[in-house]
Amino acid sequence: MTFVLIRQRFIPLLLCCAWAAPLHAAPDPFGVETGVAAPCPQPGAPVILGDAPLELADVIDLALCHNPQTRAAWASAKVEANLVGVAEAAYLPNIDASLGVSRRYNRSDDGREWSRQRTGNLSLSYLLFDFGGRAARLENSRQLLNAAISNQDVTRQTVFLEALQAFYQVHATAAATEAAQAAETAAQQSFKAAEARHQAGVATPADRLQAQTAYSQSTLNRIRIQGSFKNAQGTLANVIGLDAQRPVTLAPLASPLVSSGSGVPPQFEANLEQAIAAARLRRPDLAAALARYKAAEAAIDSARSDGLPRLNLSAGPSYTATHLGDERSSNRSGSLNLTLSIPLFSGFANSYQIRAAQARLEESDAAREKLALQVSLEVWRTWQDLRTASQSLSSAADLLASAEASARVTLGRYQAGVGNILDVLNAQSALADARMQQIQAAYDWHIARAALARALGVLDKNLLDEDFAFTALPNPLTPANTATPPSRNAP
Repeated sequence: MTFVLIRQRFIPLLLCCAWAAPLHAAPDPFGVETGVAAPCPQPGAPVILGDAPLELADVIDLALCHNPQTRAAWASAKVEANLVGVAEAAYLPNIDASLGVSRRYNRSDDGREWSRQRTGNLSLSYLLFDFGGRAARLENSRQLLNAAISNQDVTRQTVFLEALQAFYQVHATAAATEAAQAAETAAQQSFKAAEARHQAGVATPADRLQAQTAYSQSTLNRIRIQGSFKNAQGTLANVIGLDAQRPVTLAPLASPLVSSGSGVPPQFEANLEQAIAAARLRRPDLAAALARYKAAEAAIDSARSDGLPRLNLSAGPSYTATHLGDERSSNRSGSLNLTLSIPLFSGFANSYQIRAAQARLEESDAAREKLALQVSLEVWRTWQDLRTASQSLSSAADLLASAEASARVTLGRYQAGVGNILDVLNAQSALADARMQQIQAAYDWHIARAALARALGVLDKNLLDEDFAFTALPNPLTPANTATPPSRNAP
């Protein structure tokens, strides 16, 4: 009869508690993950490339969705979000149930006597007051979640920039390959002209050998640049989440390469201080540093509360059934306890915990200050790089035009028997160098433009618009939007 009572009263309760635990864990009852955005609707899904060549926007979308860095940052933010749930759980009571079965015997002169005992307990415990310890731990978790969400934004911008760099690197090396092939063709023509003149007896063997050397050197340069092009393709495939050997077809670059309104306006330098102030409010890495600083402040309060009293409430029924031979007995009882725990001495451990938390606060403050200085330096450098790249584009265009004209004139003069082979080879070398400089200037311009946007904290899809310009600076009086996880108010 006793076992029937235990089975009827306690076993169903234990099964309900055991079944409820995973049910509460699965649907996120506190809603802590609602503030953590996934990098795309299906993160981690296989990369599927269509037949159409990829535009820059397509490459960036694929990278943000399938690059492991974005998924790792998302997972890290979800870890911190669920730790907020752990801190929220401290405001709810704990309910525990237990069942026990024991069998004992006593040996005596009269023989062995067996006894059996079955027990069942249900207990509820609740922390009523702890001088703000739970609130401090919850605030610490919330701020660490804010830092993780801001780190997600940092990772997105990093992957965005990596995808943009890989996209333009493929185009740059492809253009460099075409330029190297053109230089090789020109060197071949010079070699044929020198060989024809040598056979006609109007050129020395030295002219022929010099032209052949230049031709072989241009062939070697073309082979090396083709290898760089293959490496750039592998890097691009990796950035969008593919193996390096997977082929990726890119759409050609739009023409003209640089639009008229997409550079840095002249008044940018006059507003540079305002731009730096705005960047310090918009940069997600600075937002993460600020959140870590606030988390360190909360950690001090949490450490202090560990040395203060705690008031706990506990209650629960218990049941015991004992079989001793033919005798049976049962006992039902209950308890209600209010306990005040006062820590008196812990070997100075709590004092050192507080000092360690204060040192971590100083460390996070110094890291935040260092990052704020770094932001000003990044804005200054990237602005200078973009201005230099913009000026280099026009100079490279002038250099290429003059080098092309010089190469045509010197080759024509040599074929007409007026010039010498050294002038031809020097002109062709200058033309090949001018082509490479124009390609490099265009690549540097695109990268410097994106780097400045990242330094200002405005690196997003708007950068891909042809009319994008750094004319509308963000208002430094408007703080950056930072996601705050939803949470229940503490009692």
